[in-house]
Amino acid sequence: MIFDRIKQRGVQIGDMKKMRDEALRIQKELAAERVEINEGEVRIVISGDQKIQTLEINGESQNRLMDILNKAIKRSQEVAARKVQTMSGGLSGLLGR
Repeated sequence: MIFDRIKQRGVQIGDMKKMRDEALRIQKELAAERVEINEGEVRIVISGDQKIQTLEINGESQNRLMDILNKAIKRSQEVAARKVQTMSGGLSGLLGR
């Protein structure tokens, strides 16, 4: 009986490692993706992991604005992550664990 529990834990840990590895692979792929929008005199390039890479207005780089926007995006992502974690213990609730 105890060995069954240990064996079951090993499977759960293996599953968690697979999920973690898959999540890391997806994060890496998203970071490599680029979306570019040009509207009027504004050009913005953002990566798939939601980091602004380029922000230009009238052909001039807007690095300060880009940095501030990236900070705001990061904070909003952190708020969303905390909310998701509080829901039924994060993903474990969805996975029936």
